[in-house]
Amino acid sequence: MDHPYTRIKGGVCASKEFLTSAVSCGIKNPESDRLDLSLIYSKRDCLSVGMFTQNKVKAAPVRVSQNHLRANPIRAIISNSGNANACTGPNGLKDARNMASETAKLLKIKQREVAVCSTGVIGLPLPMARVASKYELLIAGLGPKNGNDVAKAIITSDTHEKEFAISFDLDGTRIRIGGCAKGAGMINPNMATMLCFITTDANLSSSCLNRAVKDAVENTFNRITIDGDTSTNDSVIVMANGAAENKRITRGTKSCRIFAHALEFVMSKLAKAIVRDGERVTKFVTLEVKGARTAMDAKKVAQAVANSSLVKSSWNGEDPNWGRIIHAVGYAGASIREELIDIYYESKSACEGGIQGPTNPEVLRSIVSKADFKITIDLNLGSAKHTIYASDLSPEYVEFNRSEYAYWKQAKKDGLV
Repeated sequence: MDHPYTRIKGGVCASKEFLTSAVSCGIKNPESDRLDLSLIYSKRDCLSVGMFTQNKVKAAPVRVSQNHLRANPIRAIISNSGNANACTGPNGLKDARNMASETAKLLKIKQREVAVCSTGVIGLPLPMARVASKYELLIAGLGPKNGNDVAKAIITSDTHEKEFAISFDLDGTRIRIGGCAKGAGMINPNMATMLCFITTDANLSSSCLNRAVKDAVENTFNRITIDGDTSTNDSVIVMANGAAENKRITRGTKSCRIFAHALEFVMSKLAKAIVRDGERVTKFVTLEVKGARTAMDAKKVAQAVANSSLVKSSWNGEDPNWGRIIHAVGYAGASIREELIDIYYESKSACEGGIQGPTNPEVLRSIVSKADFKITIDLNLGSAKHTIYASDLSPEYVEFNRSEYAYWKQAKKDGLV
């Protein structure tokens, strides 16, 4: 083991004094008993940090949660899957606020202590009659062992739930961090169509938590891509309730750095799990760009290559086509010199100095035939680097995303359109 953490069970319930619940509303299909409405609640007051989509078209729950977090730390997150409540106008905002206010009343906390998250189809109103009828059942089901239910209730096109939790010693006290995430499509750096909820019982200063969350998101969720699309609903929310009762951790201290590293470790596990479960993907590709003149140049190159449909298609076809990679490097908008570019599949040279490298193509093909491999692009211009975790693009991805007509038919039946 190369880290000081112990993996534990519980997901978002792994941290002390957090309770969760999930129920079925039939949001997308009233005939389904699939869990699609969930709640996370801290028995104690919390510090909290949220980071949201950078898409200029933002869903109603994103706007509501951002406003609540600006005004007050949150203690609860109510979330639904199946409907994004995005592009739904004033009524969508009213519905998101209703989810927060009704939850707050039943929990006997302030409305601004509740964040709201939604994920699913864009452009359709929530079937609020079905949602509102389950608030009391949701609250009644709160317990300390329902973390996995929340992980199940937030998924949409995911094939399975994603959760991860650890414990570790910090200043003589056992600290816990646990979380869950969803995401399989519309995944791109600068957040993606994903939800991630993380809890910790660490006692932290707000400045320590704020810096730790921002850095961890930048190094994890902002470094994954499946299809290059950025959604309207992306949300990462972290709550810290201090239930571990450790000595307060402040920013700039060694203890804060240790906590930040542990938080990033958890987020990294969840972020990579999203890529591995991408919509109909077959490859998990670690793409490293190094030798760039600036950090921004390294990032531009990594994103251009990782999001290239041609590159991703070649990965799916198990074709070690480094020509597609170098062409994407060329249009990335970074400072490069073609004659200096080296490209490696694992440690095998595919391109040296901008021309064909010495490795037998069959050796390269054996590498890209694996489900998990690494590509390194060395620009040989400086010391800056950037890493992105990416996937291939399959014919099945196109087939899967061709239509959401079935849900629109259900919405019409419900009188929502």
